[in-house]
Amino acid sequence: MLRGLWGAAAGMITQQQRQEMLTNNLANVNTPGYKADQAAIRAFPNMLIAAMNTGNVPKGVAPVIGELTTGVYLQERMPNFRQGDLVETQNNTDVALLQGVMPTNEENGQPWALFYTVQNENGEVRYTRNGNFTVDGDGFLTTGDGFYVLGTDGNPLQVNNEWFNVDGDGMITDEAGAAIGQINVVVAEDPMQLVKEGNGLLRFEGDGELPTGVGNAAVNYQLQQGFIERSNVDAAQTMTEMMQAYRTFEANQQVLRAYDESLGKAVNEVGRIG
Repeated sequence: MLRGLWGAAAGMITQQQRQEMLTNNLANVNTPGYKADQAAIRAFPNMLIAAMNTGNVPKGVAPVIGELTTGVYLQERMPNFRQGDLVETQNNTDVALLQGVMPTNEENGQPWALFYTVQNENGEVRYTRNGNFTVDGDGFLTTGDGFYVLGTDGNPLQVNNEWFNVDGDGMITDEAGAAIGQINVVVAEDPMQLVKEGNGLLRFEGDGELPTGVGNAAVNYQLQQGFIERSNVDAAQTMTEMMQAYRTFEANQQVLRAYDESLGKAVNEVGRIG
């Protein structure tokens, strides 16, 4: 019976974690470039239950009772790097990254993913799909949170003012047509090695840094100035999944309550001398 309590409690914890993940997705439905998280839920190994003290059991009767499940757990949260819809903003500092058909990773079947490179407050390289850029007081191109957008040379891009032009390859020119630099676009052949850090930033868990996709014939992309990439969260689907998670949580809660009542009766009533 106690194993049943543990199994029901594990189911409740798993659905609570899933609900928190879905709530976070829904909260970022309007965050440019946000990639929705997906949950991978797995079951603990089953146990094979057999009867004890079966010496007096008639021959031919198997002592094996059957399998006992030991609960489930949320193994990991994985971002879905599917391309979000592009929306025109007519804001000159907005630059959307439109990803074309990409090769697929042979190990996990995930398509390659593309990202901008930025520099966080500690000077470390991070990655993002949020092209809702701005120009700071020193004329540098930054994200909305003030992180420098990096060029193909690895340095922050100084555009001086917001009246710059970006072509499809990311080349930046000023009002007079003079070249300023090129926005770096990197390629993640295994996007599952990227971990969310908050503020729309991703950290690469592999060795070194992600390689640039600029000049890579296998990489297909286009930058579009005056557009942003919307979040790829499907609000209707997320609401449906939240309701499913809530109902599954309630079902486990009822099972837990039933076990608790049975234990209460076992303690208070079984063996009572009337």
